[in-house]
Amino acid sequence: MTARIFAKLILTVAVVLVVALTSVIFITTPRVRASFLESLERELTEKAHGLELALPRDPSDFVALGKAIGGRVTYIASDGRVLGDSEADPTTMENHATRPEVAEALRGEIGSSLRTSATVGIEFFYVAVPVNVPEPGGVIRIAVPSSQVDERVRELRNVVLLATTLAFVPAVLLALYFARYASNRLGAIIDFTRSLTQGNFHARLKASGDELGMLSANLNDTSEKLQFMMDRLESEHAELEKVERIRKDFVINVSHELRTPLASIQGYTETLLDGAIYEPGNNVKFLNIIRQNTERLTRLTADLLVLSRIELGQQTFKFATCPVNRLLEDNVDSMQPLAQRKGIILRLEPAPADAVVFADAEAVHQILTNLLENAIKYTPDGGHVTVGARPNGVNRIEFFVQDTGMGIPAEDLSRLFERFYRVDKARSKALGGTGLGLAIVKHLTQAHGGDVRVESKVDKGSRFIFTLPIQEDVTAQ
Repeated sequence: MTARIFAKLILTVAVVLVVALTSVIFITTPRVRASFLESLERELTEKAHGLELALPRDPSDFVALGKAIGGRVTYIASDGRVLGDSEADPTTMENHATRPEVAEALRGEIGSSLRTSATVGIEFFYVAVPVNVPEPGGVIRIAVPSSQVDERVRELRNVVLLATTLAFVPAVLLALYFARYASNRLGAIIDFTRSLTQGNFHARLKASGDELGMLSANLNDTSEKLQFMMDRLESEHAELEKVERIRKDFVINVSHELRTPLASIQGYTETLLDGAIYEPGNNVKFLNIIRQNTERLTRLTADLLVLSRIELGQQTFKFATCPVNRLLEDNVDSMQPLAQRKGIILRLEPAPADAVVFADAEAVHQILTNLLENAIKYTPDGGHVTVGARPNGVNRIEFFVQDTGMGIPAEDLSRLFERFYRVDKARSKALGGTGLGLAIVKHLTQAHGGDVRVESKVDKGSRFIFTLPIQEDVTAQ
């Protein structure tokens, strides 16, 4: 590509030079010819004046005189008769009074003309000078063949052409240099644009201060913007794929979660309608099962609505400064009956008395409730569950819920806060979980500008930790 551009540029320069040299020839040739004729006229005039006092009397002597001065010499009387000529017999020559140069000389002026001789049939340049001596008077005419004039003009024209050509040499060298420079730059730009069309937005052009450099800089900016847009589109595409995958998983999980209780409700309802409603040993039992599955659907629906509002940013929070220990005590009091039914000791490790968080009290209550319910569910009877809080840095309060349950395998920890993810699916369903509690905890915590994590070892219990901000200016928007 670069070689082709260079060849085109050089061809253009060559055409320009040829046109320039041709123009020089057409312009200078008439000027050189005119200048030479003026110079020749002065030279022949001087020779004619030199012959005024040395004109031969014998016509035959004119031949030697013509050879001596290098031209044709003619002596013409004042009445136009030819008295002598270096190249023809004057007795055979017609009257020259009407010749243009002679007529002008007879009027006392120097005459000149370029024409074909009627005597010898050759084109001459004539110069006629009036003879100033009184006797015999007349006109002295000196002529040179036009071929000599043309040859001299060609020599002068060649000199001018050579000088012009030599003057063009630096220009040609500069043109070659700039043609190579421009072809390299243009070739790089073309290769760059080709790489852009192929999707390579990481390439960059070398910028400089000239116009091609400005073009290169603009193309680099365009490449950077295209790269940014492509990265953004790829990121958005990946995010959309992730969202679509989550949506599909969500639909599948919701369908699965709804199918079991709905099938149970439908089955027991049909059994009751088929006559079991009149069986004292089964009717109450079946109705209790229907009620339990209805409660499970109610909890699932409620959790789905809460999670959906949080993810869509439609959940309204009432942020305020809340005493940490009051939040802990309220949750412990509300969860105490559930713990007592399983014989689980629920302990409270209070934070410093002046500890506060900037949060929505209801949201914090739901976070703690979800964590405590899970801890109590998965802790064997007679175990311990501890809830507490402590400062974490200068602007955070760290809450924790710790149990003495079965623990969580390490491979499950990274997915624990995903929707509908369960470590032990059979046991979770048996305990009535919806699989959304920890996902709600994560989203509520993040909505407050905090974070949540879990530490757990199998057979040694789990510890769930989340943080909340102390001041308003660190709250997530």
